Amino acid sequence: MRTITATLISLCLFAGSAAAQSSKEGANTMPKPEDVRAVAPALEGYAQKFVIGDLWKRPGLSGRDRSIVTVAALIGRDQTVELPHYLALALDNGVKPSEVSEIITHLAFYTGWANAMDAIPAAREVFESRNIGTDQLQPATGQQLPLDEAAEKLRATRVGEQFGQITPSLVQYTTDVLFRDLWLRPALAPRDRSLVTVSALIATGQVAQITYHLNRAMDNGLTREEAGEVLGHLAFYAGWPNAFSAAPVIKDVLEKRPH
Repeated sequence: MRTITATLISLCLFAGSAAAQSSKEGANTMPKPEDVRAVAPALEGYAQKFVIGDLWKRPGLSGRDRSIVTVAALIGRDQTVELPHYLALALDNGVKPSEVSEIITHLAFYTGWANAMDAIPAAREVFESRNIGTDQLQPATGQQLPLDEAAEKLRATRVGEQFGQITPSLVQYTTDVLFRDLWLRPALAPRDRSLVTVSALIATGQVAQITYHLNRAMDNGLTREEAGEVLGHLAFYAGWPNAFSAAPVIKDVLEKRPH
């Protein structure tokens, strides 16, 4: 099953000239502050006062984490206009090129293959501008993180009992591709991989999946304060309705976990 992940990474790294041309054309599509001011001066004012002047400076999440959350939301929502800017900011904030590569790969499974592919031109543009080559990315295959066999057996059994008779392919791929391969790739720490997943679920309104993945995220090291800050951050990047739709689910998870 590693060939699926390998195929995606291969496409990420060796996209053809059409993708490269697309990235150059897309580089100038993000509006400048003066462009926003000329059309929506209040919007530009909110951006300066609250997004740039406050949100990104809040201590509840590091700049690196905010970059991960933002990139996950943009890819998850297939919003590529601002992606080159935020990918560059992510690198400036300490996200490694191999981690960017893994975020894109991971989100192919959690927000759809096409969304990951749409992120490729922006990422390639940023990588090329910084002379980032494949030597800085994790290979498609290699040594993996250790698997918690007991926890994975419990998860697989529960999912198999619920859905095995309805969709055996989904159950099998979930085990073989996601939890015995993708989640074990070492270029993205389990805590960060969980942060990407939870952020994408909130940003795309997939509230039914949040309980499991937020618990997993907190088991992997995400704190209560950080979980709350993810919601506040995503209100700006995914909209208030998505943030508030997720809020009761996150509240329930936090209340049920031991302090």
